Amino acid sequence: MSTFALCACGAGPTAHPESPQQRDGRFHNVVPRVQPGFLKTVALGWEFLTHKTDASVPSVPIPVQPLTPEALLAAPDGSLYRLGHSTLLLKLDGAFWLTDPVFSERASPVQWAGPKRFHAPPIDIDALPPIKGVILSHDHFDHLDHAAILRLAPKVEVFIAPLGVGDRLIAWGVDPARVRQLDWWGETKAGSVQLIAVPAQHFSGRGLRDGDRTLWASWVIATDSLRLFFSGDTGYHADFKTIGERYGPFDLTMIETGAYDRQWADIHMQPEETLQAHLDLKGRWLLPVHNGTFDLALHPWNEPFERIHALAQARDVKLATPVMGERLSVSAPHAGEAWWRRVHE
Repeated sequence: MSTFALCACGAGPTAHPESPQQRDGRFHNVVPRVQPGFLKTVALGWEFLTHKTDASVPSVPIPVQPLTPEALLAAPDGSLYRLGHSTLLLKLDGAFWLTDPVFSERASPVQWAGPKRFHAPPIDIDALPPIKGVILSHDHFDHLDHAAILRLAPKVEVFIAPLGVGDRLIAWGVDPARVRQLDWWGETKAGSVQLIAVPAQHFSGRGLRDGDRTLWASWVIATDSLRLFFSGDTGYHADFKTIGERYGPFDLTMIETGAYDRQWADIHMQPEETLQAHLDLKGRWLLPVHNGTFDLALHPWNEPFERIHALAQARDVKLATPVMGERLSVSAPHAGEAWWRRVHE
């Protein structure tokens, strides 16, 4: 759950009344989400303060494979690297792409409080090669990092975002000519890469008064030879099957598996739902993301890995769990080791 989504930060986005998803100035899910209300919000806050255990963060640093610019430039096409949480670096047809780039120490509007990283990014922004595009799923602090966007802006050709999220970037000083905003089922192309914004079941907001003023989305990322799905944040929903029918099968699905709880089950999937979404999408390999970097829920930090690992084995689903910074081939992935178990040895 995005604990700091209600902190004040930045100017509000522009309204997009042309969108079927927007009514009364706010965006809506296909199935309305459960509104927690004041008392439940206070109760959740108290539970976070009083029921967290030491297991919610790693006892020792997690393994990270450092990346160099030389290694990235020499990497073959179809390479993928997890940089942390939902931040993925992709090399597609000779160009580099980033999803939800978060490089700051904390997923928070301030850097003196809030969820702190378990590990440093495998590479610094300054060392990254030129970036063809940044793909954004929504505006929560663990997915949209203000400091990272400002540092990335000079080396990014295009930012691709859901409606309203692009307005935030422009308000932060990003050149409007480099920003493309899409509604659900909207499509765009940058170079040889086609991107389609598809429905997600979530919410948005970075301030006390801007809840759901921007849209949230998952993404289909396609080249002539590869097809990927990036979930961003989402609860399980019926459109996974529609997406699979329209755009599948997918070589790799990158789906959230972490920061879940039965108390907010409509906006974050349980691991069982992650697996079902992958099957709905007709995925070949599953890469679980939204884990291993920040403490954003009540479960132990390594629980998402253990649960999705067991579920994938039981259903004979091909699961990729690379170490942060480890190269993964999208066309021919490898399973990787159960590295999270090493942290406790």
